Amino acid sequence: MILLDTHVWLWWLLDEGPLTDEERKTLDESAAEREIAISAATVWETEMLARKGVIDLKPSFKKWMELATKPQVCTVIPIDKDVILAQEKLPSNFPDDPADRLIVATALLNEFPLATKDDRLQNLGF
Repeated sequence: MILLDTHVWLWWLLDEGPLTDEERKTLDESAAEREIAISAATVWETEMLARKGVIDLKPSFKKWMELATKPQVCTVIPIDKDVILAQEKLPSNFPDDPADRLIVATALLNEFPLATKDDRLQNLGF
């Protein structure tokens, strides 16, 4: 299983962003094997992006999300007390962004590699 950061998930599903053809192919193959996961924080972050007009999800946020979170696309990992407590594993210099903290804590707790293009997270070793 691999956990996708919000931007990677959106770029993949919306066919946007700087993902290479090879990365897209890997994500497609991983989805076919039901090996893609996202944090519930990604759903929350996506709703905020849609509400602010940063992304336009058709026909509506609710319908798009129903399709984008079907089991053949990804598994949504809930935010529970274990995820909250897993934030203790984050380094002291970890960014304060709540979504990033929850997403990385989810990856750490579940021992999933994190697919991200966020330089800040990559520089911290995630």
